[in-house]
Amino acid sequence: MSLETYLLYLAAVAVFFATPPDTNQLLIISNAIRHGLRRSLWTVFGDLSANAIQMSAAAFGLAAIIATSATAFALIRWLGVAYLAWIGLQLILSKGGADEASPAQNSAARLYRQGFLTSMANPFAVVFFGALFPQFIDPAAPVLPHLAILGATYLVVDGAILMLWGWLGARAAGALRGARFGLVNKICGGLMLAGAALLALKDMRPAR
Repeated sequence: MSLETYLLYLAAVAVFFATPPDTNQLLIISNAIRHGLRRSLWTVFGDLSANAIQMSAAAFGLAAIIATSATAFALIRWLGVAYLAWIGLQLILSKGGADEASPAQNSAARLYRQGFLTSMANPFAVVFFGALFPQFIDPAAPVLPHLAILGATYLVVDGAILMLWGWLGARAAGALRGARFGLVNKICGGLMLAGAALLALKDMRPAR
C-alpha cells in the first residue's frame, strides 16, 4: 500500500469520527463518569472486539449476505434497538454516583459486555467496513495484508477516540455530584433512547 493511499484512508477515517458522540461514545462517557477512566477501558475493549469481528465478517464476504437477507438484517437491527433502549433506561433510572456503584455494576465483565453488545447491535458496521475497505485495496496486490493494515489502523483510531471521550468523562466526574451527576446519566440515557427510537422509526417507515 502506497503512503498516499494510506494517508487518504486516515483522512477518510478521521472525517468519519468528526461527528457528535454516537451511542458507543456516550456509553464510554457515562461509564467513565461512574466508574473512572481505568474501569471504563473494559468498555473500550468490548467495542473494539466487536469491531474486529465485524471487520472479519466484512472481509469474508458476510456483508453481502447481511445486505441481501432482509429478514436477518431486520432481526439484528431490532435486537440492536431493544438493547440500546435497555441501556438508555438503565442510565435514566440509575441513582448512585460514581463512588456508589456496586461491585456488580463495576465488574470488568459487565463493562466489557456493554461495549461489545452496543457495538455488535449495529448491523450497518459490517456493511460499512465492506464498503470502506475495497476503496483502498489494490486488487493486483495481496488482499489480506491490506485488510490487516486497514483494520488495525481503524481500531487504533477508534480506540484513541473512545479513550479521549472516556478521559473527558472522567475529568468531568469530579465536578459532578448528586443531582448534577444524575442529570448527566439522564441526558446520556435520553440520547440513547432517542437513537433507538430513530432506528425503530426508520425500520417502520414504508418502503418506496
